Amino acid sequence: MAAQHAEHALTPTGYIQHHLTFLTKPIGDTPFWTLHLDTLVTSAVLGIVVFGFLYWVVSGATAGVPTKRQAFVELAIDFVNEQARSMFHGDIRFLAPLALTVFVWVFFMNAMDFLPVDIMALFYKHAFGLENWRSVPTSDINTTFALALTVWLLMIFFSVKAKGVGGFIHELFCAPFGSNPSLWLFNFLFNIVEYISKPLSHSLRLYGNMYAGEIIFLLLGLWAATGVAGTLFGALLSAGWAIFHILIVALQAFIFMMLTIVYIAMAHESH
Repeated sequence: MAAQHAEHALTPTGYIQHHLTFLTKPIGDTPFWTLHLDTLVTSAVLGIVVFGFLYWVVSGATAGVPTKRQAFVELAIDFVNEQARSMFHGDIRFLAPLALTVFVWVFFMNAMDFLPVDIMALFYKHAFGLENWRSVPTSDINTTFALALTVWLLMIFFSVKAKGVGGFIHELFCAPFGSNPSLWLFNFLFNIVEYISKPLSHSLRLYGNMYAGEIIFLLLGLWAATGVAGTLFGALLSAGWAIFHILIVALQAFIFMMLTIVYIAMAHESH
């Protein structure tokens, strides 16, 4: 039995399935309502650590010569502010902090993909007794869709706030083809497709890239099962992919932030 279990664990399918299994907790009797505890805990811990660090740096900021930490945070804040101003010409006092939150949080959730999956699996097993734990929250569709849905709801809120309920409904039925009653149905269907596609594309783009990156790291990790030469070759390939993956991690966080700015800026515009 032990030999069969070891053989199963070394198969590519068993190895990948093991690392792609979430730590779940069902709610009630239905399997539909299930919490992914690893996603929730990792996201919360990263949020506390990262934004706690930002708060610590900002609260200790001085008007004199900044420290390296303060200079780094100021550069990040100025960068996000410039992006928000370039897309939205109104008051950015809400939009810029939202964009900064999205960019920093998504970036660090993406960056969890750099942790070696096998070492982290051993750590969680020996430290906490957990057989399954996925460390990359953005490779979970629930995370990316929740973030995108939050942005989508904010977009609806600001659209109604800027145009009023009547203006929002009027735009829904009278744009972009015109206000002729014969075009109301076509306008409505066009706008519904647009509204549905935004959170889907917003979430699936980030999820797809991070999930694919995780799969590639796992496939490269399979080289370790082929012996010493495979381990060395796999480590070399993993290092090369990790260097390239730095660009993907930062770029996907930037794209998610920019789409957040664009969608909320569009909510203030009228057709």
